[in-house]
Amino acid sequence: MPEGDTVFLTAHRLRLALAGKTLVRSDFRVPRYATVDLVGDLVEEVGSYGKHLFIRTTTASIHTHLKMEGEWRTYCAGERWTRPRVTARVVLGTDDTEAVGFSLGTVEVLGRADEHTATDHLGPDLLGANWDAAEAVRRLACHPAQPVGLALLDQRNLAGIGNIYRSEVCFLRRVHPATPVAAVPDLLALVNEAHRVLTEAAHRPPWRALVYGRQRRPCQRCGTRIEVRPLGETSPASDRLTQRERGIYYCPRCQPEPA
Repeated sequence: MPEGDTVFLTAHRLRLALAGKTLVRSDFRVPRYATVDLVGDLVEEVGSYGKHLFIRTTTASIHTHLKMEGEWRTYCAGERWTRPRVTARVVLGTDDTEAVGFSLGTVEVLGRADEHTATDHLGPDLLGANWDAAEAVRRLACHPAQPVGLALLDQRNLAGIGNIYRSEVCFLRRVHPATPVAAVPDLLALVNEAHRVLTEAAHRPPWRALVYGRQRRPCQRCGTRIEVRPLGETSPASDRLTQRERGIYYCPRCQPEPA
């Protein structure tokens, strides 16, 4: 599933393509919004919050979530699409550009005043202008017995981390992902590390993984072979999906497993 940095960069790309332009086509290929017509609206802004993306027009906020397979692509007007047309769920066109959302997991058309309803349940946005590390720590600390590797996935605690960056952040802080939140030596430092890593990935891509996907390869700190194993199951609030047995990557020497 795309993580916060990918959604942030997608929003930036759509902003360059659409912002300040008037829609000459709006096609919502989901039953609930099939009759919505935003032709004539000006695209005022494109932004993200965690893994959620918003295209804001004069009258509406188009809220989308990529989930596992979703993607936004932009084309010159009239250019042939490079993904199957049947997978398109939203098409927005200006005089010179088409933005197409393929295989999107969530599509909503909200009133501008109602946009907050899509994010009210989320914790602080790691890439947001109002990022609040103290609030993220407070939310994490409300679940002291939960493994920190699962708590980091719960978007109600802090928004934007997925399976890749929870492994990376825990490695950088030398914390085993199965460590209970209450046993993490410095929770604020962990949260600050998450903010640093996501910011670097979003503003200076690509991020080069230190442990994720490197099973059986040597740790870049100590040479021990990186291991991967399932961590278990967390609540459906993480991305609103069941996170069952997602693999955690870690160095058994740098990140000793809790007793």
